[in-house]
Amino acid sequence: MSIKIGIIICDRYRRCAGGKCLRALKNREGAFSIYANVEVELVGYTTCDSCPGGNIEYAGDEMVKNGASTIHLATGLIVGYPPCPNINTFKLFLEKRYNVKVITGTHPIPQKYFDMHTALETWNNDLWKSFIAPVITDATIRMQYD
Repeated sequence: MSIKIGIIICDRYRRCAGGKCLRALKNREGAFSIYANVEVELVGYTTCDSCPGGNIEYAGDEMVKNGASTIHLATGLIVGYPPCPNINTFKLFLEKRYNVKVITGTHPIPQKYFDMHTALETWNNDLWKSFIAPVITDATIRMQYD
């Protein structure tokens, strides 16, 4: 079985080379743990194009044309300061418009971000808890992504 995925990152990290996401994909860690026994092909990697996410529509279209059935909204959208205020809108739009599965997160949350957002109580509601669930992992793995 094989699956094609796309990754959309926060534009404030537009210079990111994707190392943590690609490492997590290779190791099937974080949100990519769901692909433990599946071949995965990355068919798109881009930014949202800054707030309010002008590239979401176009990126989703291209990724789906390239065969993506799942789009990951990168961990940077979750852990940045502040976290993406549009992440739920992006998720809902991509799911409705392109009929794809949208997963919040890519690589595991780095421990330093976990600590800060815990102290700030950023994720203390059900919606944010659902967003971080795929990438929460355990402290040992989080430390490896610091």
